[in-house]
Amino acid sequence: MKKVLVTGSKGQMGQALKSISGNYPKVDFVFMDRDSLDITCQSVVDEVFDKILPDYCFNFAAYTAVDKAEEDVESAFKINGEGVFNLAKACVKHNTILIHLSTDFIFDGTKSSPYFKDDIPNPINVYGVSKLKGEEYVKEILQSYYIVRTSWLYSDFGHNFKQTMLRLSNANDEINVVDDQIGAPTNALELCCFLMNLMQEKREYGVYHYRGEKVCSWYEFAVSIFRENNINIKVNPITTEEYPTKARRPKYSVLDLG
Repeated sequence: MKKVLVTGSKGQMGQALKSISGNYPKVDFVFMDRDSLDITCQSVVDEVFDKILPDYCFNFAAYTAVDKAEEDVESAFKINGEGVFNLAKACVKHNTILIHLSTDFIFDGTKSSPYFKDDIPNPINVYGVSKLKGEEYVKEILQSYYIVRTSWLYSDFGHNFKQTMLRLSNANDEINVVDDQIGAPTNALELCCFLMNLMQEKREYGVYHYRGEKVCSWYEFAVSIFRENNINIKVNPITTEEYPTKARRPKYSVLDLG
């Protein structure tokens, strides 16, 4: 039986994987949240690995508040950079295979066609830079790893665009949503299944891209969410300039699946 340590268990991906963990009876999952495993503390990480001796570590712990990261740079890098460094070091010591989630936001969005795995990253916000730093640590320290970049995660768990739209629909008859940023919404449960397949099929180590098939704008994504949930609300398409945010977003961040 494989033992899998899952960090960030109270986040969207952690909750999603936990909800389907019963489908994998030959896997011993150990779910740990920030309180039980603070990845920014090397001694805590080492203690947990020494006790659990995991075969795999799924790193779902991350600082994902894109706008807040512009002002809280230290926290973003502490979690997305230093925390990943600590996990990678522990994985080396215990011969643990790391499955690490990354993001489309490591790219600048200036392309008009999907980003390949070997395209040169050029993040345009603090969050993206911090996630890229995490990737670099994994590649520098480990040989046995999977870096899985994904985009626009949504589910019935945690904080995500779908949940935000449903919440806004409860208090508004009309909303404005950006229509000139293009990406690919990704179902968190489907991503979990992909990660489990990576592990079970023992695929070649390295960088992978995983996303949903549908490519759309945030506006189009919002419209589809309301349609699927039979919610009657007026959705107005607006430009990025009409909805200023602290962090810049890529205009086009679709990941190539090849």
